[in-house]
Amino acid sequence: MLISPAYAQAAGGGGSTDMLVQIAPLALIFVVFYFFLIRPQQQKAKTQRIMLDAIRRGDRVVTGGGFIGTVAKVVNNEEVLVDLAENVRVRVVRSTISQVLARTEPVAAKDGKGGDETKEGDASSSGQTPAVTEVTPIWKKLLGLR
Repeated sequence: MLISPAYAQAAGGGGSTDMLVQIAPLALIFVVFYFFLIRPQQQKAKTQRIMLDAIRRGDRVVTGGGFIGTVAKVVNNEEVLVDLAENVRVRVVRSTISQVLARTEPVAAKDGKGGDETKEGDASSSGQTPAVTEVTPIWKKLLGLR
């Protein structure tokens, strides 16, 4: 006869070690994916959300379509009015704003008597638009860089 009989071999005693060796590469792949893909994407989404929540009147913004304008009014949590040019005001969904180029200084607080506290050189007292200052990118603020 040309066919020889095959006999089953007894299983080794290290069954749990074999399973650990098989699962270890999968776990390593998941860890690599987490640190190189998932975590940076979550951090970017968080910084974008913080930036969108901090938008206020006078900020210079870039929309998703590439338009650069100044925020004229924050309508609600979902929409803002943006001035693109003289006499051109558009309503923009807040989530479509891709970047804040420059931020304005906060408005001066009112004193207890109901009057506005304005400084001598304040732009609001002279009838001019508020001063625009450069902003540090949010990711630098989160990392503590200047």
